[in-house]
Amino acid sequence: MPEETNSIDYVMEKASGPHFSGLRTPTATSASSSAFAEANAPHQPFVIGVSGGTASGKTTVCDLIIQQLHDHRVVLVNQDSFYRGLNAEELKRVHEYNFDHPDAFDTEQLLDCIQKLKSGHSVQVPIYDFKHHRRSSDSFRQVNASDVIILEGILVFHDQRVRNLMDMKIFVDTDADVRLARRIRRDTVERGRDVNSVLEQIRGMHTLIRDREISKHDFVFYSDRLIRLVVEHGLGHLPFTEKQVITPTASVYTGVDFCKKLCGVSIVRSGESMENALRACCKGIKIGKILIHRDGDNGKQLIYEKLPKDISERHVLLLDPVLATGNSANHAIELLIQKGVPESHIIFLNLISAPEGIQCVCKRFPSLKIVTSEIDVALNEEFRVIPGMGEFGDRYFGTDD
Repeated sequence: MPEETNSIDYVMEKASGPHFSGLRTPTATSASSSAFAEANAPHQPFVIGVSGGTASGKTTVCDLIIQQLHDHRVVLVNQDSFYRGLNAEELKRVHEYNFDHPDAFDTEQLLDCIQKLKSGHSVQVPIYDFKHHRRSSDSFRQVNASDVIILEGILVFHDQRVRNLMDMKIFVDTDADVRLARRIRRDTVERGRDVNSVLEQIRGMHTLIRDREISKHDFVFYSDRLIRLVVEHGLGHLPFTEKQVITPTASVYTGVDFCKKLCGVSIVRSGESMENALRACCKGIKIGKILIHRDGDNGKQLIYEKLPKDISERHVLLLDPVLATGNSANHAIELLIQKGVPESHIIFLNLISAPEGIQCVCKRFPSLKIVTSEIDVALNEEFRVIPGMGEFGDRYFGTDD
């Protein structure tokens, strides 16, 4: 009698095939076959480990696995549930606490939990309060015996004993800047944390690029990371329409489709440092250039401009890493409007902004959006942003010697 196509062997092999194209598994197909056979033995559920950086998309991958195994009992165990509660001293210094270190988790309890589940027993999983950094003392999540156990977390592959319990391992690899943007949204919206605590990573990068002793290589590296974040956030302000697509599983997914008419315009030359990040996010995007003579607080002399002929039909991302007085920006924006670009179709992207510059631009162009990673204190008598980061273009392109 032929083997039924809904057996767990068949489903797991399908789930680990084209549905997870691009994800890395540690064993070859031949080795996996024996693992599937062992996992199908009585009272021995199949254990899948899913790891990756914070906010890399592990939960999405787990959801896909669960959807594919809808005919089987599947339980999801999150490593986050096993965070240790912080003591009084640690709570005082919570902003310095490393939640991404192995010591932040109670690995012994996690190991005991997975061993019991694999033996066919039910367990009580702790419930962790991410806002107050402690476990709930009077409530647990009941997890019953199942056919498949999914263990998900950033460090589930760290301990050899935990790894040995897994029949399959999946690592989700995602760009670090994308993960940071997701983490900010997740921790503030879903976990109730203060945005200031989440933004310490961004402040850390600002500390590096503002240090006058930093090497050119590190300055460019961390500037590029910040620029990518700003560009990603700026793209989130573009208009979109609902769109449905058919996934490889023949299912309908309802998402969004961003506007296709888009271009970047860099204010030469510092703005050119932001072009690579924009190209990385928007393949094949057209990029124009505007060169304006700057002298003190005067930025009104146009030297050169090269813009797409159909720019009036496009949304424009205006690129300049530093917004100081706002005079050069105003002149560039005025030029775009003269070319037929609606004011509301312009998004101005920069790394740091002076309050005077923001006020100058927004007062003149109230429908325009400004996206920046940090607002500095003020301008000095030389119209430089304070504390600022010096001449960004010279530092980025290595011409400050």
